[in-house]
Amino acid sequence: MEGQILEILKKEKKALSATEINDKLGYTTIIEFKELLKTLADMEKKLKVYHTRKDKYILFDNSHLRVGRLIGNRKGFGFVEVTGEEDIYIHASNMNGAIHGDTVVVEYIREGLHPEGRIVKIVERTLKQMVGELYYKKGKAYVKLDDDKVCINILVDKKFTLGAVEGHKVLVRITKHINHNNYQGQVIKILGHKNDPGVDIMSIAMKYNIDDEFPKEVMKETAEINTEVTLEEIEGRKDLRDEIIFTIDGSDTKDIDDALSLKILDNGNYLLGVHIADVSYYVLENSYIDNEAYNRGTSVYLADRVIPMLPHKLSNGICSLNPNVDRLAVSCMMEINEAGEVVNFDIFESVIRSKKQMTYNAVNQILEQNIIPEGYEDYVEILKQMKNLSKILRKYKEKRGFIDFDIDESKIIVDEKGEAIDVVLRNRGTGEKLIEDFMIAANETVASVIYYMELPFIYRVHGKPNEEKIKNFLDFIRVLGYHVDVKKKDLTPKGVQKILYSLSDKKEFPIFSKLMLRSMQKAIYDKNNIGHFGIASPCYTHFTSPIRRYPDLIVHRLLRTYLFKKQINKETINYWERKLPFIAEQSSSREQAAIECEREVTDMKKAEYMMKHIGEKFTGTISSIMSFGMFIELPNLVEGLVRIEDLTDDYYIFDESTFSLKGVQNKKVYRLGDEVKVIVKNASKEAKTVDFIIDNDNK
Repeated sequence: MEGQILEILKKEKKALSATEINDKLGYTTIIEFKELLKTLADMEKKLKVYHTRKDKYILFDNSHLRVGRLIGNRKGFGFVEVTGEEDIYIHASNMNGAIHGDTVVVEYIREGLHPEGRIVKIVERTLKQMVGELYYKKGKAYVKLDDDKVCINILVDKKFTLGAVEGHKVLVRITKHINHNNYQGQVIKILGHKNDPGVDIMSIAMKYNIDDEFPKEVMKETAEINTEVTLEEIEGRKDLRDEIIFTIDGSDTKDIDDALSLKILDNGNYLLGVHIADVSYYVLENSYIDNEAYNRGTSVYLADRVIPMLPHKLSNGICSLNPNVDRLAVSCMMEINEAGEVVNFDIFESVIRSKKQMTYNAVNQILEQNIIPEGYEDYVEILKQMKNLSKILRKYKEKRGFIDFDIDESKIIVDEKGEAIDVVLRNRGTGEKLIEDFMIAANETVASVIYYMELPFIYRVHGKPNEEKIKNFLDFIRVLGYHVDVKKKDLTPKGVQKILYSLSDKKEFPIFSKLMLRSMQKAIYDKNNIGHFGIASPCYTHFTSPIRRYPDLIVHRLLRTYLFKKQINKETINYWERKLPFIAEQSSSREQAAIECEREVTDMKKAEYMMKHIGEKFTGTISSIMSFGMFIELPNLVEGLVRIEDLTDDYYIFDESTFSLKGVQNKKVYRLGDEVKVIVKNASKEAKTVDFIIDNDNK
């Protein structure tokens, strides 16, 4: 019936009453009319039709209403993002109780170049739970929200405060809209006092629904898992415990997913073993642990802590490939020739015993400086062989178009109180690149196996970049005086690689690399394989980190189903065909939440660090120029704003044609990539911002 109604309304292109629709359907009984009214009500809820004040129905898309996501502003107004149309401005008086993040129905007040509207309905409230600080006013408890885009007042009845006192950071649930911007709420968790160590980080984590505590059912189930590998569990597995297998990770890593082995075969080829923790053996489908891992999607790394996807007994214990203990694994053995091609492979259940827990620092000393740390003497030769293989694999990837944006990352150093005491660059040395190359090889091999078997699977996909975004990027660099001849047909991985290579010797290259990366689509998880543009891979997945990523755990589960148990029947195929789209969407969503959370924590800690350096001088690079000022990036990637009103030596004008600031009288010009000396004017941990002024005394 729904399809017929849609066809009628499309054809008529005007509003019809229920009776008119009933007549056009040819219905004659009261039962049919009641069913029609029920269907129309359902279609109204789904926003497929709009029920007018004159009691008529019109296609929603043909009405004066639109559906979109509200982006709030700290001043009380907002904008509604509508796919394919201009954002609609919403005055504070027209918010109708909606808050930042809500999916809303908006009615146009004024259309045209700068449309304005009013919110008539809240379809879905994304922020059902929010983080804020509890305070009392005239004996009543309120919560001041951390997110300044959500401009509402939340009153909490004293019996629903959980005993929170003034200054406590709390997780609050909205329970009722009172009027205008006033709501009632209920405290559902106390995070701690705002000055307690770590509460600042957890306040941000909870905003993204990232919890450091596991439900009781999960912990009870975890307690029943063995802490050691038993003889029964080893039975039927390939025994690799006598092989030279070891791990390479950061010095503070406790959840070790992957281990390596390498041999040179008689034919001169390399036999690379990538041995991954067999997490799916312990985490059974639809168990409490599995359901919680699905909800979390990923482990989250925040400054001085990890909020794991799995309880520590699993992530740091029986699933972690710790040295000198038996561990269950899934091994991917790949024979690789001198050209970097995988010419043969085997994937199987194994039991391993890692011989050594190596660190990136120690491995880099060996491979970059020929310094051999104590305890590494027996592994020097195999590490050098691994370095050679890594070079071969990287050359093969680059030949097909692998894009290395080579973007630096910062690392926050904190003290015992959790306060930021330094911000440094993360080292990406030979050891880190070696692991990256080997993991990519294993991920591609596993993905290709299932792809050619034509079975349901979860892929890591990265689509072709948007042509318009690449054109905008090329126009931008052309304004700065650089020209790269790129045609539409060149928008391949090799084409994008060529653009980056042609700019690699320019002083602005770090800026260009970041801008080019922003022009790319986001990599996501999907049951349909469209390849991975950035890696220039026709077939890719995530197999190597099942302790910290849910899609990897699913890949292991599918390998066990298809390859080890050989359960390939219609029922199994149909089951995974139905289930994988939901897993892919959830995993992509939780990954994005983790990325945003990590970025926000990093910005907060950088600001906290710079608060200790107000008045001090630094040298940085202009990373972005806007009409209101310019952003300066320090060598450790701390970024701050020089506001145009703080350029006091002249009156500066933003030149949009060259993306520069120009002095009217002194003709001084600030351009992207210029090195400047600055003084820290201000820094705010709460706002997560840093302000600079130009140091005019130090030329």
